[in-house]
Amino acid sequence: MAEKSFKYVIVGGGVAAGYAAREFAKQGVQPGELAIISKEAVAPYERPALSKGYLFPEGAARLPGFNVCVGSGGERLLLEWYKEKGIELILSSEIVKADLAANTLESAAGEKFKYQILIIATGSTVIKLTDFGVQGADAKNIFYLRDVVDADKLVEAIKAKKNGKAVIVGGGYIGLELGAALKINNLDVSMVYPEPWCMPRLFTSGIAAFYEGYYANKGIKIIKGTVAVGFTSNSNGEVKEVQLKDGRVLEADIVVVGVGGRPLTTLFKGQVEEEKGGIKTDAFFKTSVPNVYAVGDVATFPLKLYNELRRVEHVDHARKSAEQAVKAIKGVEKGETVGEYDYLPYFYSRSFDLSWQFYGDNVGDTVLFGDNDPQSQKPKFGTYWIKDGKVVGAFLEGGSAEENQAIAKVAKLQPKVENLDALTKEGLSFAYKS
Repeated sequence: MAEKSFKYVIVGGGVAAGYAAREFAKQGVQPGELAIISKEAVAPYERPALSKGYLFPEGAARLPGFNVCVGSGGERLLLEWYKEKGIELILSSEIVKADLAANTLESAAGEKFKYQILIIATGSTVIKLTDFGVQGADAKNIFYLRDVVDADKLVEAIKAKKNGKAVIVGGGYIGLELGAALKINNLDVSMVYPEPWCMPRLFTSGIAAFYEGYYANKGIKIIKGTVAVGFTSNSNGEVKEVQLKDGRVLEADIVVVGVGGRPLTTLFKGQVEEEKGGIKTDAFFKTSVPNVYAVGDVATFPLKLYNELRRVEHVDHARKSAEQAVKAIKGVEKGETVGEYDYLPYFYSRSFDLSWQFYGDNVGDTVLFGDNDPQSQKPKFGTYWIKDGKVVGAFLEGGSAEENQAIAKVAKLQPKVENLDALTKEGLSFAYKS
C-alpha cells in the first residue's frame, strides 16, 4: 500500500482534533499539509452532547448539528469545511502502530502515514466491567457511552424498552447525566455507586446532598455504598437483573455503566515520557520526542496556576490545549513567541433543569452558601474552597452567565479570606467584590 505523507498529522478525531484543525486554518495551512486520522466514521463533534441533547425524547440533537466548534459558540465544521481548507479527514481508520523515531503511523488496514509533526489527540476510552471479569457483564443492553455509535445503540434500546427499568452503574458525570436523561424518557431509574455520595472527585457531601435529594424527588432510586458484581440475562441474552455486592438484586431492561475512563496512550508506550497516567508535556504541549505534541485527555501538563503537573479530562481543556499546541507549532515556524498555557480548571454539567459550573481547585476547607433545598422552585447555591487563607475553587448551581463569570474570576485571582463564617454569609456577593 502506498505511503501517504503529510506535514502535520493529528491522531484521533475527537473534540481536540476539531479545534486544532480550526486553529491550523486560522494560522494558515496549505492544502494537503494537514491530515486528521480518526477511527470514527464522522467528522469531529462535541462529545458532551451525547449524554445530554442526544438522548432527549423530543427535539434530540443529531449530527451534523453538534459538529465542532459549536460547543464554544463557533462555526460548525462540516465535512465540506475540511475539504475547502484542504485538510484531509481520514475517517474509519484506526492507527494500531506508531513509530515515533521513524515518524511513521500504521492503520489497522495496513496504510502507512509519514509526518513531520504529530499531534496525539487520542482521548480516553471507557473502563468496562468486562475488564474486571464481572460475571454476565457481556450481556446485551449493557451500555457504555463514549461515541455516537454507543449513543445510537442506547437510543434504540430506550425506544425498544419503553417504560422499562434502567440501572445506572456509577455516580459520576456520566451516571448523573444519564440518570436524568433516562428518567426524562420515562424509564424507572436506579443509580448504584460505591461511594458515600455522588461525584466524590468534585462534590462535597453538602453539594451532593442537594443532587441526591433532587434526583430522589424525580423518582430516581439511589443505592450507595455497594457495587454491581454480576448480571443475569434472559433467553435472548439481554440483561434482566443486576446483582449487587450487598446481596440486593435489581431488575433491569437497560444498564448503563459509567465508572470512568483511561487515556489512550498504549500506542506510544516506551517511546515517550509519561507521568500521572498521561504523556508528559511542557506548557506548549510538546512531548519528550521532538516534533510530537499531546493534547486533551492524554496530556500531563504544567498547570501554571498551581505550579504542578496535571492531567485534565474535560472538553474545555481538550479545546484549549489543542489551540495552544497549534499556536506553538506555528509560532516556531514563524519565529514568533507564544505565551505559556495558563489554564483555569473548569467543569460543568446540565441535567433536568439544573446547571452547575466549577472553577479552580477543590482542596482545603469549604463553605456552602445559598439555597440548596432540593424542594426549592429555583435553587441557587454554591461552595468556595479555601486553602492557606485564599479561595482556590468555586462552584455554583443555577448561576447566570454573569454570576458564573464572577466565580471564575475568584478562582483565578484567589483572594484572601479572613473569616469563613463571614464568607458563608456573603456567599455570591463575595465573588463580585473580589
